[in-house]
Amino acid sequence: MPRAILDESNIHPAVRDKIANHEQAIVREVQAAVAQHPVVVVGMGMNPFPKKARKALDAAGVTHKYLEYGNYFNTWRQRNALKLWTGWPTLPMVFVKGTLVGGADDLVGLIDSGALKKMLT
Repeated sequence: MPRAILDESNIHPAVRDKIANHEQAIVREVQAAVAQHPVVVVGMGMNPFPKKARKALDAAGVTHKYLEYGNYFNTWRQRNALKLWTGWPTLPMVFVKGTLVGGADDLVGLIDSGALKKMLT
């Protein structure tokens, strides 16, 4: 089932640019990293799950790019733009060859099943 996204015809023209440009610098930065690196982990300080994802990748011998954006006390608006862009509600966000594969537990499942290795070959 596709995720629900408000149809543009239901957004007033006066606010479309504001929505389209809201905190887009962070989105562009992540998009660029995803385009340049096979595996990207997007996280934040003080959150143990990005650390879990990175540790799992290290243990599996998978090189990855890590992007960290603030912590629980700051930059939530920028991180919120990433959540709006991806539809993924939590951090980390793990991308493999341009595909969002989920968070830390999802990544561990891919590693354990051998699916991550297949995605990278």
